[in-house]
Amino acid sequence: MRSASPYLRRSVSMVTLFVAVMSSGSLMTSTAAADDVQQISMEDLRDRIRGGLLGQMLGNLNGIPHEFRYNEQPGNVEGYVPSLPEGAWTDDDTDFEWVYILEMQRRNRILLEPSELAELWKARINRRIWCSNLYARQLMDLGLEPPLTGQGALNPWAEFNISGQFLCETFGLIAPGMPQTASRIGLNYTTIAIDLEPAQTTQLFTTMIANAFFENDINTLLDAGLESLDEKSEIRQIVADVRQWQQEHPDDWRKTRQLIKEKYTRHGDTMRDRNGYELNTAATIAALLYGDGDLPLTLQLAFNMGWDCDNSAATAGTIVGVTWGYRRMLAEGWQIVDRYRNTSRDNMPNDETITSFADRLIDLAEMVISENGGKIVRDGARQRAEIVREMPTCVHPLTDGEGPSVVLQAELNEEIEAGIRSSEEVPRARAAYLATCLGMAEQMAATHPDEWKQAVEALQNQPNILQVLFHHSDVPGAVEIRNRIRQTGIQPPTERKPLWE
Repeated sequence: MRSASPYLRRSVSMVTLFVAVMSSGSLMTSTAAADDVQQISMEDLRDRIRGGLLGQMLGNLNGIPHEFRYNEQPGNVEGYVPSLPEGAWTDDDTDFEWVYILEMQRRNRILLEPSELAELWKARINRRIWCSNLYARQLMDLGLEPPLTGQGALNPWAEFNISGQFLCETFGLIAPGMPQTASRIGLNYTTIAIDLEPAQTTQLFTTMIANAFFENDINTLLDAGLESLDEKSEIRQIVADVRQWQQEHPDDWRKTRQLIKEKYTRHGDTMRDRNGYELNTAATIAALLYGDGDLPLTLQLAFNMGWDCDNSAATAGTIVGVTWGYRRMLAEGWQIVDRYRNTSRDNMPNDETITSFADRLIDLAEMVISENGGKIVRDGARQRAEIVREMPTCVHPLTDGEGPSVVLQAELNEEIEAGIRSSEEVPRARAAYLATCLGMAEQMAATHPDEWKQAVEALQNQPNILQVLFHHSDVPGAVEIRNRIRQTGIQPPTERKPLWE
């Protein structure tokens, strides 16, 4: 199935951008004068990449015991000391990116194509996935490819899920000093499962991480992050609110946390809130501001902020980890075992370490630097990177004009009709799903009555997509899709079953 973008009215859509980049063979997105080239020693560059990755792993894995435990009230974690005494292991905050990173290395290419991404998921990402990613995986079995799998009209988690945040950090690490490039790389992968405001968070945090290679001050990094957001983005107000509350209550993070909860809990503290960008973005910003560059304190605060806090801590940990660097972290004497154990991803290495994972990022960072007009200078034992710096800017604006569903109807109409007339089960099921989600079922039933009936039967025979819709998606956006599915005569699964073991 071809990849479709709902943003035809944009000057640069994700698909247009992808085609342009792949055709040119370069990631370069801006022209820089000679004085925009900034040097960093390779020793320092490697140290910061390793520090960012370790900070991400510490936030993620040390944060798991606190995940979703502090919703009504903040946590009371005190005296936190970062550690990985048994090494790191694969969790969804890092192992999606791990899959992509290995494939980038194998293909010697930074941006993987939509068809490649769908096949990669089918081969390697089949268990220990949740929420928007779980839904996107079932859409792939219907033959949909990114970015359709991340459209809210088709994936009811996509308009709010925090995958735009916790699956983006590594891409900031491979684009040091290049926030536009970091955003473009990140969006190529996060929009597999999200878009809209969550895509704005991809730009916010990849920009902050990319700039952290040359700037340590949290507020300065936040200023850069804001430059990457669409002017209409709600994330701007979230950041402004948290900044104001932190200034008003500089010694009382609990008060700021209370204000975050009061303003941004909008769905009765259901999963839509706890897994949504509003509370979790605010929590991440608050942890960064109150942590003020202190890595253990930042992570402790992220845990205590609550909600989906392992992800907030991982994002904050990446940013501060880059500013600290790996050597400083090891000098603290924390118990860190150099292991990255594969517990979740199929057809992936079982002998990875934190160091070898970081080395992969370093190799790709060198590629990104070179593809963006910079170079790696090796003068004997002294090596440096000359990086063409980029100004942060929004590369993925919010939708203007007609809603995504209207645009998708026009863009996919021919394909839906062809699928309904197909003699194959999966294309029929895909066509029935697309037509139903986009409000085209009645039209298709009237135009192709016999074929439509067969297409509906084909969708009924796809239990996984119906399982994830009816039993694994207790979110507002799923209600409308479920109602439309029922109107076709499709019966939901009678009981909830796991979609992975």
